[in-house]
Amino acid sequence: MSAKPLTGDPSEAPLVVILDDDEAVGSALSSLLRSVGYRVEVFLAPKELLQKGMPEAASCLVLDVRLPMISGLEFQRQLAAANNRTPIVFMTGHGDIPMSVKAMKAGAVDFLAKPFRDQDMLDAVAAAIERDRARRISEAGLDGLRRRLETLSKREQEVMALATAGLMNKQIAGELGLSEVTVKIHRGHVMQKMGARSFADLVRIAETLGIRRS
Repeated sequence: MSAKPLTGDPSEAPLVVILDDDEAVGSALSSLLRSVGYRVEVFLAPKELLQKGMPEAASCLVLDVRLPMISGLEFQRQLAAANNRTPIVFMTGHGDIPMSVKAMKAGAVDFLAKPFRDQDMLDAVAAAIERDRARRISEAGLDGLRRRLETLSKREQEVMALATAGLMNKQIAGELGLSEVTVKIHRGHVMQKMGARSFADLVRIAETLGIRRS
């Protein structure tokens, strides 16, 4: 994937956060990334970044393996423990294969040894930004489904769970002590409120939300 110039409102451009204690490296990377339209913030130490926090927008973290007081790999672990899933691109002048394997297994997008080609960094950042954008879209969709689920009555939730577990209307009616007509009405409400275009779609939604027959 090659990096392409970004368009639109600069305030909406993806943000690349650079964490490197070498000011010259941070400055050079900032110029490179800004040249293709990214917003860039540079930090010299993890503490500075933690105080500022990561943005609620598509972003990635370009992280040096060797940092003051803490290794980049340990900082990656701390971010994961804090449920911060910002994609990371590692860079190092002292990397080795075991270190890169460990970083990648922990979820890093790439591991670049200094000196690296500008295009390699741009490609790695583009991949990381795309991963973060896809994750945010997925999570937004899941949040929307959860909000829809909250609009269902308790009975409608019961009908949804039983129906998507494979029970026929007659079986659901018997289990809940309802008439088949009432079950059909509840199913219709469930389909409408959950935005399901078909029963197969409703089953997929139930699986996504982890709904199981109790």
